Amino acid sequence: MRLHRNLVFSVIDGLNLIFNEGAYADKVVEKLLKRDARWGSRDRKFVAETTYEIVRWKRLYAEIADSNENYSRENIWRMFAVWATLRGIELPDWNQLAGTPTRRIKGRFDELSKIRKIKESIPDWLDELGVQELGEAVWTKEIHALNEQADVILRTNTLKTTKEKLQTVLAKFDIETEFIEGYPDALRLKERANIFKNDAFKSGLFEVQDASSQLVAELLDVQPGMKVVDACAGAGGKSLHLAALMENKGQLISLDIYEGKLRELKRRARRNGAHNIETRVITSTKVIKKLYDKADRVLIDAPCSGLGVLRRNPDAKWKIQPDFLEKIKNTQQDILQRYSRMVKSGGKLVYATCSILPSENQQQVETFLASNDDFTLIEDKKVLASESGFDGFYMALLERK
Repeated sequence: MRLHRNLVFSVIDGLNLIFNEGAYADKVVEKLLKRDARWGSRDRKFVAETTYEIVRWKRLYAEIADSNENYSRENIWRMFAVWATLRGIELPDWNQLAGTPTRRIKGRFDELSKIRKIKESIPDWLDELGVQELGEAVWTKEIHALNEQADVILRTNTLKTTKEKLQTVLAKFDIETEFIEGYPDALRLKERANIFKNDAFKSGLFEVQDASSQLVAELLDVQPGMKVVDACAGAGGKSLHLAALMENKGQLISLDIYEGKLRELKRRARRNGAHNIETRVITSTKVIKKLYDKADRVLIDAPCSGLGVLRRNPDAKWKIQPDFLEKIKNTQQDILQRYSRMVKSGGKLVYATCSILPSENQQQVETFLASNDDFTLIEDKKVLASESGFDGFYMALLERK
């Protein structure tokens, strides 16, 4: 591979924003890809994937480059040199890369790869927490899996097409996909591609949604004609799936505290042809109380640490702090206690997170059931990335007696 100056400088600029200004990696990459209209698909792929790779392995590369916790542009260049050297890429004769100790880099990599928290590029406290909650063996496998690049998974919008027809349509755009056993609406891309510019996406034939995430709406067991509440809808990925499972029949109320996210859901719903979704902003407790004892089904896709989706958000490893975890666990229990009251007698509730920590998952459900004897646990699913190959998730199906 030959390194091109304008592409590499873009990566360095992006890493500076992420490491030093707290910018989110996905937003930074999105802006970087608009920097030069002349870039082709290979150029864009280099910028995006290289940026994400160095963010993913930030601690390891920084330790090798002796620039840990000091992310000056000079040190970011040194981290880039580590990235390139470990991939066998010949470094060009640029001032910023002069004097790179290639042999030392490889030796340091071998040495530091024996220490899990450095090898997997995670903070000390997170490594300790993972062992505490999952055990040494499971945590070692899981954090390794969470550092692998995520597959691109599509969810077929069954309001408009079938999985088989969608696969045929995408093939016409030279996008090859494959079915995934056990996931009825999912297609996995065989190679990464820009899928948002083709007519299949613009026509609402699919959404991008990880396979594990697709299990959540399925577990809720919705039927056409029901009254369903998606209590923490966000931008609506699971609301759209629920609408499809309901065949556009019945009432689907999508709630969130952020009006901007619900506006995005409305836009996506129009593209998907999902007509039974009603959005409501949670401006006060009254919004929730009006729905007490009214819903056949309630989905609580609770705010969480997001540790199950680190493959997609590698910078989250450094943004999450221990005090946030404690706060979010309190929030989860509060939401579960209050929002569960929207379920009517005989109705069902799914509590879900994209976390792998039992303290955010099974333990939250156990705490809830201990003080709500009118609910029973029907089943729960713990999805680990190391076992499934997809995002880490948890979901529990409860029924109100």
